[in-house]
Amino acid sequence: MANNDEIKDDSPFRVHSRREIVSLLTSMMERNQLLSLLIKGGSESIITSILDIDDDDDSVVIDAAPSTMLNESILQSNRIGFEAVYNNIRITFNVDKAQKCLYQERPALKITIPTSLVRLQRREYFRIATPIAKPLRCTFRVTREDGSFTTIVTLLNNISAGGIGITDEKKLLDPTLGRIYEDCSLEMTDNTVVTVKLQIRDCKEVKLASGKTVNRFGCEFVDIPRAVLAAIQRFITKLEREQNAKASGMM
Repeated sequence: MANNDEIKDDSPFRVHSRREIVSLLTSMMERNQLLSLLIKGGSESIITSILDIDDDDDSVVIDAAPSTMLNESILQSNRIGFEAVYNNIRITFNVDKAQKCLYQERPALKITIPTSLVRLQRREYFRIATPIAKPLRCTFRVTREDGSFTTIVTLLNNISAGGIGITDEKKLLDPTLGRIYEDCSLEMTDNTVVTVKLQIRDCKEVKLASGKTVNRFGCEFVDIPRAVLAAIQRFITKLEREQNAKASGMM
């Protein structure tokens, strides 16, 4: 769910070690790894690569964009995102600005070495659908204005280690993006229920074949304990194994 380095600073997937960051970027440079450079919230992107890393200068030199207009857009951006899939690991990081420079007498761009980056194994960001025959639920415990509590039951559509997709059939949840729900009970097929904190990242109204409209949400896990994350990863592995077995006719 988290996109382009939006995972929280205390996430187990975020790397803060400068030595590790420089080592990873150097390895990507040596293997000519391509990166997506994103600006304007990801609405514009180019493909680039790392040309040079100078730890003492705190800088990374990357290929410039193929057009002057794109380069100007990059130089004017106050936040630049990067994404790559390297050795089956998704790498994302952000920097604040880019500067013009020359590298081997060719136009290039210079950025600072990122202070952190996110490194996700495939299964950590892979989103898998949950069983339709036996629907699972995510129950939100919500505080009313008068201080009393109510529960809102939603259907679980899919899950990843970063968050979940749910359907609110009665359209009771507040769809405000960024809203955090502190006390949510998430069901898993092995009769395990875990408590998670969820942030609303996306909401779409969907019209079903019956003509009924529902709200579908994308929610991100917030401050998830490692033990809960491990349980979710085991659940994802189990779902994937079961779905692969069905597809091969073993179930």
